[in-house]
Amino acid sequence: MATDDTARTVAGRAGLPRAYLVWLAGTRASLVGDAVLYFALGWAASAHGGGTGALVLTGITLPRTVLLLLGGAVGDRFGARRVMIAGDAVMLAVTVVLALAGLRLGPSPWLLLAVAAVVGTVDAFYLPASGSMPARLVAKPQLPRALAARQAGGQLASLLGAPLGAVLVSAAGLAGAAAVDAATFALVLVVLLRVRPAAGAEPPVREGRLLAAAADGVRLAVKDPVLRPALLLTAVAAGFLLPVASLLNPLLARERGWGAGATGLVAGGLSLGTLTVALVVARRGGVNRVGVGAAIGLCGAALGTAVLATAPTAAVAVAGGIAVGAGSGMFACHLSPLVLANVPATHLSRVQALLTLVQSLALVLANNALGALADSAGAVTATALCATAVCAAGVVGMASKPIRALRQERGQGRGEEQGQRQGEEQAVPGRPLRSDSRS
Repeated sequence: MATDDTARTVAGRAGLPRAYLVWLAGTRASLVGDAVLYFALGWAASAHGGGTGALVLTGITLPRTVLLLLGGAVGDRFGARRVMIAGDAVMLAVTVVLALAGLRLGPSPWLLLAVAAVVGTVDAFYLPASGSMPARLVAKPQLPRALAARQAGGQLASLLGAPLGAVLVSAAGLAGAAAVDAATFALVLVVLLRVRPAAGAEPPVREGRLLAAAADGVRLAVKDPVLRPALLLTAVAAGFLLPVASLLNPLLARERGWGAGATGLVAGGLSLGTLTVALVVARRGGVNRVGVGAAIGLCGAALGTAVLATAPTAAVAVAGGIAVGAGSGMFACHLSPLVLANVPATHLSRVQALLTLVQSLALVLANNALGALADSAGAVTATALCATAVCAAGVVGMASKPIRALRQERGQGRGEEQGQRQGEEQAVPGRPLRSDSRS
């Protein structure tokens, strides 16, 4: 047993597969392009007034939310890689058309709304497929590092995207931003065409009703003793941590008369904390007890939120923001592999879709509730409530036996059992990718 544990530890610390790193680089470059396009769409829509701007944002979020569970079922039915290739091809065509139309017709409201609707629809199918890919590309002991590298790349893409979008819009308008995004879609499309999961990593296409398959994914998550509390913790984190940065941080700064500069510094500290933890986990790996690591992350984020709520100066608030970001990063870097490692390979995309849907719904509800509370009782009270809720979630996570008992280097999970029966060579679905060429 000790020898097996040592072998799994060594496997977890081994270098990530080259093909995974190539896929990661391509998708992170595409995220930069997406951030550029989102900024450009928002800026162009704002020229037509607040109503049009809100309508364009709704055009993205509404179809994405409505179609997420169906998108997860499609990813599991036809394969995540196939879904991503189709999504990238559609978005490549859409961004090229947008660039040409932007030059000829200008950013009309109907053009912006049509593009937003396509983006939201594609996202509903693309996000679950993309979220399941790490489990299809790397071995389970490497999942914490692989997902931490993915999160770090996402943070960098977010930091770079908006400023780059501002520069491009100023220099070349919406058409220029769309052209850059088209180039990133072409890049990731080439990457996806060149690499593919090893045999057995993706189940073959199956028959059956997609809606029934989507419902089956929900039933699996609700009944599973690990996935159920993991989804609940995710909902709490989305509802009470994400609004701290986007909603409560500006409100706190205005109440205290600190101005936009302090707000930006706190937001930057939050991103810095998340990025730092993600880079450390990507380099060294997470803690062996991934469930405990996720719960500790929530407790740390709760402490940082409490500091932010009571900060007497902007400098203390920045320190609180760093703590919030570090705790959030700790939680995400451990919860994501926890979920992926406990999902059968046949349900990876569906559970990822449910995970995204839970976050989206929790965020919508919490933003409105916390905004109303901040108006009636003050931003400090709303922020303190967030700290209390997140701390309670961390304590519940520590007390949950299925979560607390999970280890990073434990034996094979349910998604690997079939591969083990087929032979040692296919025991780990996430073996390094191989090229489409027959070299």
